[in-house]
This record gives sequence, C-alpha cells and structure tokens, in this order.
Amino acid sequence: MKYFIKLIALASFFMAPIVFAAGSPFTIPEFDALQKEGKPVLVHVHASWCPTCKVQDPIIDELTHSSDLKNLKVLEVDFDSQKDIVRQFKATMQSTLIVFKGSKEVGRSVGDTKKVSIANLLRKTN
Repeated sequence: MKYFIKLIALASFFMAPIVFAAGSPFTIPEFDALQKEGKPVLVHVHASWCPTCKVQDPIIDELTHSSDLKNLKVLEVDFDSQKDIVRQFKATMQSTLIVFKGSKEVGRSVGDTKKVSIANLLRKTN
C-alpha cells in the first residue's frame, strides 16, 4: 500500500502541467501606457492549449530574467478570448511574438522555439 501511494504521488507530479508566468494578461490601457513611456514590450499571442507556446514560455521566462532584458515587459494576448486584439496585431496564429521599442514594432516571429533566435528578437527592444 505504501508503495502504491508513493507511485500515485510520483505519477501526479510528472503529469501535472508546468506553468511558467512569462507575462501578464494584455490590456489596452497597460500597453498604451508602456508605449507612451517608451518602454520595451513583448506581446505574446498565446493559447493555453498550444504546444509551441508551452515551449516558448520557459524560454521567455528565462530570458526576461537576464540582466539585459530585465526591463522588458511581457504581455500575453489570449488567442481564443481576445480575438479583437489578435486582429489588431495582425497575428494569424498563436505563438506569435511581437516586440516593441516604445511605440514602434521592431520585430516579430511566429512559431519560433529556438532560444537563440528568441533572444535576438527580444534584444531588438534594447
């Protein structure tokens, strides 16, 4: 019985979803304020069910904790519930990364899961 309980606990640990808090939910007022202040921003068009987004999340989380990207604000647009915002950014699919330096879009990628190229994209905001 003791072995069975340990086995169930171990299985539930490995089956639990890993959640990375790479960003905060996108709101127009926050985005507008950040642009007005000239802040660097990553808009991540994201879906909770998207396997590519799940690969991107820990990469973005790690990169935004590095010293050269610590001021980058990450805003997540929910692909399913924020369709008007998705259209506003002309994003055709989830896993879209759009970077802004102030009010100017300085780069974009779709479906990228390579740490080096995501880092290069994010550094365009510096």
